[in-house]
Amino acid sequence: MGSGWQRARRITRAAFRPVRGRDLSLHAAAITFYGGIAVVPVALLAIWLTALLAGGERVRRLTAYAVDTLPNAIGAPRAVEALVTAGVELTPLLALAALLPASLYGEGFRRAFVSVARSDGDESLVGWRGRVLLLPLLAPAPALLLSILIALPTTTRLVREGGWVGFLGIVLSFLGVWLVLTPVLLWVFRVVGPASPDWLSALAVGSFTAANLAGFLHGFVLFCSLPLDLGVPFGGFVEIGAGVAVLLWLYVFHVIVLAGYSATLALSDWRARRAGAGTPASDPA
Repeated sequence: MGSGWQRARRITRAAFRPVRGRDLSLHAAAITFYGGIAVVPVALLAIWLTALLAGGERVRRLTAYAVDTLPNAIGAPRAVEALVTAGVELTPLLALAALLPASLYGEGFRRAFVSVARSDGDESLVGWRGRVLLLPLLAPAPALLLSILIALPTTTRLVREGGWVGFLGIVLSFLGVWLVLTPVLLWVFRVVGPASPDWLSALAVGSFTAANLAGFLHGFVLFCSLPLDLGVPFGGFVEIGAGVAVLLWLYVFHVIVLAGYSATLALSDWRARRAGAGTPASDPA
């Protein structure tokens, strides 16, 4: 038991070595700032592209299952329904206008990753590199989003039945989000980040990070169902409290992503050193 605990501690220290001495919370807050600007345009573009591929009415019908299932404590169903409607009805001109704020997500990730991956934290055109490198993710967005939407009728029906059947629906929903997020994080860690860890390390840690994010997102849905008065700390303004709650969850989301990127760099560096030394596998300490 003691040796297993020591091994776990060594692996954990090695995984967080790239962010040692750096303010992880500050970097996550910076990404959250960019993400707060970009998340709605990114969602609108993904919905618009999916509607072009599968048809607007089909997207509305499939997302209606999720809207009916989401808890209404902080107005999540209304927000999702409005987002889907705006995305389906997006015009090509408005989609083009949404590209600039959507690309800011890539800038946020690139700036944070540069600070984590490089000791000097210096890179020319860092913002534009991140923006350009993130945009290719829009190409598979319709297929990824459509795969989740197709599964929605089944998972929501199972969740509504409750009991073990409802638990099965949650598991299936978790697996679907996990499988969709894995290739996204693989691209973000391997391409958007400046260090270019090897593909196997990016896939292994990216998949593990995606599993954590999938569970975290389902936890957010549970949080939305709690009978909390989010306006209490803000003089009764529930809308402000709900907005702050979303930003807080988005911030923790980015903390998890940064931790995953740090672990990816550590694993990639360990694999490179092991391959260069030609030695058998050992703990990445």
